[in-house]
Amino acid sequence: MGFRHVLAAAVSTLALAGSANAETLTIGTVNNNDMIVMQSLTGEFTKAHPDIQVNWVTLEENVLRQRVTTDIATKGGQFDIMTIGTYEVPIWSGKGWLAPLEALGPDYDADDLLPPIRSALSTDGKLYAAPFYAESVMTMYRKDLLEKAGLTMPEKPTWAFIAEAAEKMTDKSAGVYGICLRGKAGWGENMAFLGNMARSFGANYFDAGWKPQFESEGWKKAVSLYVDLMTKYGPPGAASNGFNETLSLFGQGKCGMWMDATVAASFVTDPKQSQVPDKVGFAPAPCGIDNCPNEGANWLWAWSLAIPASSQKKEAAETFVSWATSKAYLDLVAKEKGLANVPPGTRQSLYKNAEYLKAAPFAQQTLNSIDKANPAITENKPYVGLQFAAIPEFQGLGTAVGQQMASALSGSVTVDQALAAAQAQATREMTRAGYIK
Repeated sequence: MGFRHVLAAAVSTLALAGSANAETLTIGTVNNNDMIVMQSLTGEFTKAHPDIQVNWVTLEENVLRQRVTTDIATKGGQFDIMTIGTYEVPIWSGKGWLAPLEALGPDYDADDLLPPIRSALSTDGKLYAAPFYAESVMTMYRKDLLEKAGLTMPEKPTWAFIAEAAEKMTDKSAGVYGICLRGKAGWGENMAFLGNMARSFGANYFDAGWKPQFESEGWKKAVSLYVDLMTKYGPPGAASNGFNETLSLFGQGKCGMWMDATVAASFVTDPKQSQVPDKVGFAPAPCGIDNCPNEGANWLWAWSLAIPASSQKKEAAETFVSWATSKAYLDLVAKEKGLANVPPGTRQSLYKNAEYLKAAPFAQQTLNSIDKANPAITENKPYVGLQFAAIPEFQGLGTAVGQQMASALSGSVTVDQALAAAQAQATREMTRAGYIK
């Protein structure tokens, strides 16, 4: 799920002044680059709305999730607007915790939102969160290093090809690692990647009867390959690297390949933020089996702005949400930061803009990956979600399993031990919660 380069301290609060009688909105958000940009541009909002002040609370991803979940579950009222994702929306709207977004204004054009994203953020046809940026997953790779290795990226890469390429692209004496992947424990960190990788080998988190699948063939193949690749061809200390840390490594030219959120693409190709901007190629996420589920191993995520149902400032909050997720906001970012750096993945009109497609070499792959991601329930998968399962228990369970996977990556336990522990934890939790009779 993706997530941007850290440009601020782990926790920062920014207050933007308005008039003396202004209403103050407190917004909890993640320390990803797009959100940092939004904070830097908020003066444009307060200029147009002097009766609304904005107070930012910026947190590291795992911390943000804990804070907003606690706040909304207890009706704590700490936040007027929360940055949440496609995991929380179906659960929280079902519990009545979120206010539907019904007054975004005549110019908002909700019909312009990409259908998979709008659907993921809606319940019973009502939008409960507005997407700030959205993503799927892709393979980012160094074209120069792949060429030097005598290889060509296939149109549909397999994990077998990725393993061969990782070996040939690694040059540790030069500080170049063939492959960089998330290792940091967290349901939205290493498990977002590993859950998707397991899907590329035909496995899910749970079978049709909610039995956990961590000891299935697909999970064993995925995690064994992941640990093998990262141990042999990955950077040291990878078990501490989340999205932001891996983004930094790739931007420094230390990674041959990186499979992760499509949202990273504008940063690895930005000369102001990447040392290899003109050397990056893009391909679909790899498959581990001949017929990947769901037309490829795609995930679906949208960092989105939502308003707690208990908020006393709904009108002001919805005014801000509309501004920050509008077409006009994309135009503002294009003007200030360049067209290739607008928040991606949310609006159809962006992908119909010939200038954007020209400025952003990753745009078509991003759109393809999002369009092919279908998080719906199937006969083999009883939950909504791809890289996560949209049930309340998954947040704690996914992080506990993520800690086992990080232990396997760091070498403190074997892959089989980690998967057995994950299976036992998950079976116990799912039985306790009543999913398994």
